[in-house]
Amino acid sequence: MTGLRRFVLSTAVAALVAATAACGGGSNTQCGIDGCTVTFPRSGDTAVSVLGVQARLVGVDAGQATLEVAGQTVSVPVGGETQAEGFTIGVESVTDTEVVVRVRPGAGG
Repeated sequence: MTGLRRFVLSTAVAALVAATAACGGGSNTQCGIDGCTVTFPRSGDTAVSVLGVQARLVGVDAGQATLEVAGQTVSVPVGGETQAEGFTIGVESVTDTEVVVRVRPGAGG
């Protein structure tokens, strides 16, 4: 393996480890190099630390999830995205028991 290939590979692995380490919240949070997917239970008050900020499901009403991300409250329709505090927040799915949210670095703030 050439020096350049080793450098590129080690940089990619370091970025993946950093992205994974930047997410928290136990088994309901999965992170990769392009952001984190958080599965919130519909009942209870659950907050997670994701990409260095707190994210919390406030509620769901008429196909829209209301979330608080880094202190900013946003409403996002299922299948939609919005920006908040430098992150792109998308709602992937809503069921009777859970809400799946995608948080990734993005424009806005």
